[in-house]
Amino acid sequence: MKKILTFLFLGYFFIANAQDNNKVKEFFWGANDAYKKITSIPEKYKNESAVEIIKYEDYDFHKFGKSVTFTSSYRKRIKLLDQAAVTEFSEFSFEKDGAVGIKIIKPSGKEVEIDIEKEAKIVDNYKKIAVSGLEIGDIIDFYSQYVSNSYSIEAFGFDPVESTLGSTYPIMNYKLIFQTENDFFVNFNTYNGAPKLKEIPTKKGNERKYELEAQDIPKNDFPRWFLPLVELPCYKFQVFFARSGKFEERAEAFLPEKESIVKSVVSKEDIFNFYNTKFFPNGDIDVINDFLKGKTFDSQEDKVKAVYYFTRHQFYTRYVEAFVIDEAKIMYPFDLYGYNPTFFTKEQPFINYFMQFLKKNRIDYDIIVSTGRENGPIKDILIQSNTKILLKIYTENPIYFGLFTPYSSPEMFAYEIENTDAYALKVSKNRKVDDIESIKLPESTYKDNVSKVTTNITLASDFNTINVAKTSSLYGHNKEFEQESKILFYDYVNEDYEKYGTKPLLDMVSNKKKKEQYKKEYEALIKKIKDNKNEKFKTEAEQEYGIKLDKHELVIKNNGRFGKNDPLTYDEKFIITNSLIKKAGPNYILEIGKFISSQVDIEDKESKRTNNIYSIFPRSYEYTINLDIPEGYSVAGLEKLNVTVENVTGSFKTVAEVKNNKLSIVTAKCYYHSYEPNANWSKMIEFLDASYQFSQEKILLKKN
Repeated sequence: MKKILTFLFLGYFFIANAQDNNKVKEFFWGANDAYKKITSIPEKYKNESAVEIIKYEDYDFHKFGKSVTFTSSYRKRIKLLDQAAVTEFSEFSFEKDGAVGIKIIKPSGKEVEIDIEKEAKIVDNYKKIAVSGLEIGDIIDFYSQYVSNSYSIEAFGFDPVESTLGSTYPIMNYKLIFQTENDFFVNFNTYNGAPKLKEIPTKKGNERKYELEAQDIPKNDFPRWFLPLVELPCYKFQVFFARSGKFEERAEAFLPEKESIVKSVVSKEDIFNFYNTKFFPNGDIDVINDFLKGKTFDSQEDKVKAVYYFTRHQFYTRYVEAFVIDEAKIMYPFDLYGYNPTFFTKEQPFINYFMQFLKKNRIDYDIIVSTGRENGPIKDILIQSNTKILLKIYTENPIYFGLFTPYSSPEMFAYEIENTDAYALKVSKNRKVDDIESIKLPESTYKDNVSKVTTNITLASDFNTINVAKTSSLYGHNKEFEQESKILFYDYVNEDYEKYGTKPLLDMVSNKKKKEQYKKEYEALIKKIKDNKNEKFKTEAEQEYGIKLDKHELVIKNNGRFGKNDPLTYDEKFIITNSLIKKAGPNYILEIGKFISSQVDIEDKESKRTNNIYSIFPRSYEYTINLDIPEGYSVAGLEKLNVTVENVTGSFKTVAEVKNNKLSIVTAKCYYHSYEPNANWSKMIEFLDASYQFSQEKILLKKN
């Protein structure tokens, strides 16, 4: 397994510097290395795969005149206790421009330093290094340092860092060093029992140094359906550079009052003060008024939804074709849209524009500030980029929505923020934000997020070939992943052109000769995209069934882009040859369970769990399998296909019957909640194991 060491903060303003490797080596392994003589581990760790003797991180932010320099340093010293660990640390991948060091310490005390320049191979801008000679009982000690500079920059927000202290191995010693100076504003806090950051005195008044230390950090398995930053000791920080007060005011960050203060808490009042002046009705809505002319609606809710879908096209999908054509270098298309066209890609201008429509139509609303549950609760919000902004519209049935995507709906919002605490910025009658309150966002149910799949199976007369025809209809959040995967951009672009009577991009080209040329190039591009996509569809289907497929076809019947109850529907046809069926004397055995697609296989090592369970969202899957029973045969083994397992966490139910020489199997698998306490893990395993076991079931086609 590869170990990949990457460092954050690589903003586009920054340029990597060549480094003095000898100085970097001295920094980590020199005379001041407090860990170089530590080679033993506590007795309690003797049965572990590996133990991290030291995990060290160092982040340094400084300015030199007009230059801003960021240095990120990282080191680990690990005792390898079994072959799995030896294999894992036998290959490394580092960023190409970083200074790197690797050495092996044998049980005898002998040190072997890897010649990086000799051993490294540059692949895709990474240094890839194979480490030979590693054995059980060895210690591997490695570091990497990355330095980046910016010039003539007045303000810059470095990428945030959010990390657990622990890893998949126990850690004996953990240390984080953090250094800044004037003009660098720091948000930093630790959570879930992690030690607090301590300030270390420095000799210069404008420089600041902080340290975080911890010992004896237990390992964590980081199991499936787990949010580490919610439960494990962790830290989060972000640094923002601003040379003067005016840049501080413009910062997209919850800045502390001054550089000497590390901001550790962002209060409700901080949220209000940051956002209250950012949101206000703004924009020319004449195009919306034109769209609404002559239209009537049964309710304000229907009107808002219609306007949402129209603006999604007017300020998003209408330009997608242009970006594709520009990227393919067919032509420069943006001049065709007139002066300064509007294309919404950020929350604030979109919210402000929609506020203008709501104001003019006297529809009440709030602005919701939330954060995905993977970040922890909103009360612990620290990093501004972790917020998600929604509008809550007070129509007959309140609706929530945020910045659109090609598939977004005003009836749905990001599942990551469902059922989480949030803040509502209250908007007064004069359409100004003037208050804030705590709220709880609603959650969808397993009945909202449904996949319905019907699979019709026909066996060839020689029993070597299985013909499969599937229809899949996906609702709610279940369709979101498949929309991204299955729908091509021109499908929804052309759909919107037709729906809203908009002129396609290339039809706006006035020069007839150039128009024909551009259209030919564009058609060739679309054909290439389709061919690649068809191969992708086939590969995905093969992964689903775990076998090779022949003559795979997939056709989108409905894009599912207009509401949670508007399904994404697609048909598939393919052939399975010499697989899933085998001869047994005069009879045949068919792996019928494979036709509900792959199921979660809970391994023995997963059976015990201390972490709570964070599933993506409540959801259900309904599969219907219809098999035409070959003439002269009957089905044996139906008793194994009738299963019912249900408890407070979820269910798996199947009903199988033979009627009119056709085997019909109806299955339903439900995840009732997005969260379960670890005490319920054994209950989840019950229905998960039942569904996996069903996927392994076979039937006997018995010769009459």
